[in-house]
Amino acid sequence: MILVTTEHITGKTLEQLGMVKGCVVQSKHLGKDIAAGLKTLVGGELKGYTEMMNEARALATKRMTEEAINLSADAVVCVRYASSAITQGAAEVVAYGTAVKFL
Repeated sequence: MILVTTEHITGKTLEQLGMVKGCVVQSKHLGKDIAAGLKTLVGGELKGYTEMMNEARALATKRMTEEAINLSADAVVCVRYASSAITQGAAEVVAYGTAVKFL
């Protein structure tokens, strides 16, 4: 499965199949949340949250790709990500794009 942020794939004629998306709400366990809270006092990267967001993006991308596969797509174009805080220590990540088939 080809995933691109562009509207086109060089050398390919595309048939649009429809929008696909993947969504996940993820959180870290309480211990890492407390450690991150303490880290905000001194500054620096919150590695636990970085890991959480990387995991969430990967899972959202996987779910979007699965939707595209179910449509018999060859690729997803215009891939975008959005995120929002749901509660303290939990975030929603959405991956979305347009599933396409090569002609």
